[in-house]
Amino acid sequence: MNQQIRFTQGLDGTRIAYALSGHGPPLVKAPHWLTHLEYEPHSPIWKPWIDALSSSYTLLRSDLRGCGLSDWDVTDFSLDAWVSDLESVVDAAGLDKFSLLGHSQGAAIAIEYCVRHPDRVTNLVLLGSYARGALQRDPAPERVAELDALLKLIEVGWGRDDPSYRQIFSTQFAPSGSLEQINSMSEIQRRSTSPANAVLAIRSIFSIDVREAAARVQCPTMILHARGDCRAPFDEGLLLAGIIPGARLVPLESDNHILLAQEPAFRQFFEELEAFLPSSSGAAKGNPFGQLTPREAEVLERIAQGLDNAQIAAHLGLAEKTVRNNITRIFDKLGVENRPQAIVLARNSGLGKI
Repeated sequence: MNQQIRFTQGLDGTRIAYALSGHGPPLVKAPHWLTHLEYEPHSPIWKPWIDALSSSYTLLRSDLRGCGLSDWDVTDFSLDAWVSDLESVVDAAGLDKFSLLGHSQGAAIAIEYCVRHPDRVTNLVLLGSYARGALQRDPAPERVAELDALLKLIEVGWGRDDPSYRQIFSTQFAPSGSLEQINSMSEIQRRSTSPANAVLAIRSIFSIDVREAAARVQCPTMILHARGDCRAPFDEGLLLAGIIPGARLVPLESDNHILLAQEPAFRQFFEELEAFLPSSSGAAKGNPFGQLTPREAEVLERIAQGLDNAQIAAHLGLAEKTVRNNITRIFDKLGVENRPQAIVLARNSGLGKI
């Protein structure tokens, strides 16, 4: 995997690092903390992710402000600043329309971006996501005291050569990881940011609340969540699936917040991703049908057969509104204005045969 590392500036002048790798339809991974663009391709935790995503997509990743290769000398760690930085990165990379992946804290950033730019995000994928930070989920005094103690532990132990403090977090992110993977997770913590920046970032993460924004997401959304995730409880995935209109929830049998290459859930994630996102092979060849998701392709097949919306809904077990939404996206991807044009194009390509 070869990547190109580049830099742009946020609205406040903060330098933001981003990387491009792979070939195929564009996929943007929303930023989250604990990243380092230069180190990740060598990490046994993240290398399998980058390799797999880059093999099918043009992958755009970025380091959060205060992390990795981005500027560390910053004070604004707000959600609004993170979303603004993502806007700058996407524009600098020259992307117009793309799929968006939000993992962990990156899910909140991705959701906010979708709401601000509904015309640019074609598909939204969320993994280990949450609408509410820890303090929004449980503001009880004893929970606040526990989180304050955690922040103090980060402040005094994060930057030490002794990894024992950092391994507390490593085992939470990947409890079933090998010793090599746990050590790598500890190392990326040390490399990714300073103790002071880690505290500022986590304080902001604790206060995240994107429930209102989530209800306004318009694009097709798939939410994947490990049942045993202790960093982002499975109930948070359920909550988001109930808020985002039409979202599909895919439970994963894992205890890991970061899925590991050796576990079945990792393979399941990529199987679901490939089925949900536009086809890389078709799009790469300039075939407009290759841009369709499997569901959109099913709807187009029924359109080519001459079925109306109610009949398509009955055949596929969908609501008529869902069928209409799929048809709108199909027309946009195929560059047609109406149903007769779509039927002609589809039948000329061999669809609609009974």
